Amino acid sequence: MTYEAWSPLFLGMVIAMLLTNAVQWFMYRERIYGLYTIYTLTWAIYFTINHFGLPKNIGNFYKLLLSYSSYILYLELAKIFLELRGRPRFLYWVTRVQWVLVFYCVTKTYIYLFTDFWQTKLHDLLLHPVRFALLTVGGYIVFTFYRSKDMVARFFVAGTASLMINHSITLLLLIRSSDLSLKLPFWQHPDLFVQLGVVLDLIFFSLGISYRHRREAVRKAVVEKNLENEREQHYREQLEADLAMQQLQHEKTEVQMRALQSQINPHFLFNSLNTLSSLIDESPRQANDFVDELSSVYRYLLRSNENELTTLDLELTFIHSYFHLLRTRFGNNVSLEVSIDEAYNKAWLPPLTLQLLVENAVKHNVVLPEAPLLIRIRTTDQKQLIVENTLQRKPLRVESNGVGLSNISIKYQLLNQPDPMIEEQDGWFRVTLPLLVPQTMLLKQQA
Repeated sequence: MTYEAWSPLFLGMVIAMLLTNAVQWFMYRERIYGLYTIYTLTWAIYFTINHFGLPKNIGNFYKLLLSYSSYILYLELAKIFLELRGRPRFLYWVTRVQWVLVFYCVTKTYIYLFTDFWQTKLHDLLLHPVRFALLTVGGYIVFTFYRSKDMVARFFVAGTASLMINHSITLLLLIRSSDLSLKLPFWQHPDLFVQLGVVLDLIFFSLGISYRHRREAVRKAVVEKNLENEREQHYREQLEADLAMQQLQHEKTEVQMRALQSQINPHFLFNSLNTLSSLIDESPRQANDFVDELSSVYRYLLRSNENELTTLDLELTFIHSYFHLLRTRFGNNVSLEVSIDEAYNKAWLPPLTLQLLVENAVKHNVVLPEAPLLIRIRTTDQKQLIVENTLQRKPLRVESNGVGLSNISIKYQLLNQPDPMIEEQDGWFRVTLPLLVPQTMLLKQQA
């Protein structure tokens, strides 16, 4: 079997690797894939030229240009494979060698194209020191990095070693017989070992690049996973902190609501006992009925301490019982009008809100046959509850323990609701309260 029979096989292998890496370069657009694709293309062209019958000086010129361009690219790949940025002194000398190779290519181009010196024996002898110098550079790289624990560097060292071994064999064969025009057995042809070394070098480089890409992908996945875990941990901690703050706020609100409700109980009891005291002297029978109503009202008052909110219909049921106590005392001198949209029966409001407003109306206004007090409770389309009474203030200031309207206002603040609106207009004292309407109630109203 001749060298000419082996050469197309090597060429086909190089072209296959060239196409594979060209596709990878188009996919990933990484510099290492671009350099390796050009490196492979250079050797593919070098192998192809062997099949053309070019004049010897032109053929040698093309081989020189392509092979030494490949060596320059090889050193550029070494910077990436071996991560020479972390070794600035080594990087400096590699860059110097590249420039020496560029100068050598320019000099040899002039010799091959414009002189006859390439035909002399001296020229052939001078080629050997250059080849030994290239082997020395490769040997130094192998010696420096063969113990590296980085798998990518090991693949590069293995490719360099393969290239060196086959180039050493090529150098020995060239020293023995530099005339390639002779019909040599294929295993003695120098170009066979050049191509074998290049193919092995490309194979190891391909494996190294694939391993590097896989390692980077794994590293990136690990980094993204760690970032995701950190984001989840941060979100969990933030959520826990928010929940803790909400719990603290809820407990604070509950304590404050309980404190306000505890203010209502003695206030209501004080006024009820005053009413009962007056009834005992005026009408013992009415006093007995008053006690029954008072017990019913007080049961609701005690239950109201268990919740921060109650429904409007329950509050209205209570206020009717409470107003019965007022009618027991004031008779027809006080009247109550209720106009509530049934759609708001299940709306929420703080318990005993109506009781405080009705109580304040009676407490601060004149209630006489010639000046009856009218109290109205009604709703609006803007989800508001209005409690108003005719404005007829007592001429003397009435003692107050400071709860009343401020108590209601604080409750709405604790519930993060707008403050009640208090106004006097056209002879009426009016308090407008926001109703807390559940979402399901809003959906039913919209339907």
